[in-house]
Amino acid sequence: MKNQEPILLVMAAGMGSRYGGLKQMDPIGPAGEAILDFSAFDAREAGFRRIIFLINHAIEDDFRHLIGSRISRHMEVSYAFQDLEALPEGYAVPEGRTKPFGTGHAVLCCRHLIDAPFAVINADDYYGPHAFRQAYQALKGARDDQKMRYLMVAYLLRNTLTENGYVSRGVCNLNEDGTLKGIRERVHIISSCDGPLYTEDGNTYTLLPADSPVSMNMWGFTPSLLPELEQRFQVFLDTQLPANPLKAEFFLPFAVNELLQEGKASVKVLKSEDRWWGVTYQEDRPQVRKALQDLTDEGVYPSPLWY
Repeated sequence: MKNQEPILLVMAAGMGSRYGGLKQMDPIGPAGEAILDFSAFDAREAGFRRIIFLINHAIEDDFRHLIGSRISRHMEVSYAFQDLEALPEGYAVPEGRTKPFGTGHAVLCCRHLIDAPFAVINADDYYGPHAFRQAYQALKGARDDQKMRYLMVAYLLRNTLTENGYVSRGVCNLNEDGTLKGIRERVHIISSCDGPLYTEDGNTYTLLPADSPVSMNMWGFTPSLLPELEQRFQVFLDTQLPANPLKAEFFLPFAVNELLQEGKASVKVLKSEDRWWGVTYQEDRPQVRKALQDLTDEGVYPSPLWY
C-alpha cells in the first residue's frame, strides 16, 4: 500500500533574475534563516514530514549545505533536479535555450518521488502557518472520485503586493460553491493610493478589487496530476515551443485551467487572510526581514528557528 502521508514539494530551482541573486538561500531571518526555513517549519508544525526540494545542479552543493542539512534533521528530505534535458524520448532542447521549461515541467521532474497527495510551493514566498495547516488537513484525506480533487490556497490581492515594483499574480475566478472556476494571469500589477492596478500594454491601467483572491502558487494535488502533466507537456513541446523556442514555458496553472475547462478536475479554494511576504526585488528585503523579526518577537516562531 502506498504511503499516503502528504508530501511538500518546494520549487527552488529559480535563479532570481529580478532579485539579482539566489532568493531561496538568502539569510533573511533573525538568525540567518531563509524564507524557505520558515515554510518548512510551518509545514512540519502542520503535520508534513516529507519534503522534496526541486533545485538545479548549479546550486546543489550550496543548497544542501545551507538549507537541506538543517531541515533534514527534522523532516525526510529528498532532492529532484529541473534539467533542460529531462524531455520525453524523441525531443531535444532548442539550440541556445537556457531558460527552464516552467513550473509544470518542474513538477514532472519530481514524479519519481511522488507517491502520495502533495502540496506545491515556491521557495521564496512566505505563506504563513495557517496556509500549511489548511493544506495538510485537506491533503491528508485527499481522494479522487468522479473528478480529480485538488486544492489551492488563495490570498487577498492587497496582502501580496510590493511597493518596490510590479508583480505577477493569478487572479482567481470562483464558482458559487467556492471551487476554482479559472485563473487569469495578470503579469504587471502595481500598488497605488487608489488600490491595485494592472496593465497589459504598459500605458493603460485598470483597477482590480483589493480583496480579489489570487494564487501564490500554493497548490495541493493527488498523484493523478502527473500523467495529465506528461500528456500536456508533450502537447506544449509540439505546439507552443516551436513558436517561441527560447522562452516558451509550461506553467502549472495553465495545466490546471485546462483540466477545469475539460471538467476533469475540481479545485477547492482555501482562503488565507495572512500577509504574504516575498522578495521580488532587493528593495523588498528590509521589509521582509522586519516582518520575520516581528513574528519572532511575537512568539510565532522560536529563535533560532531550528534547534
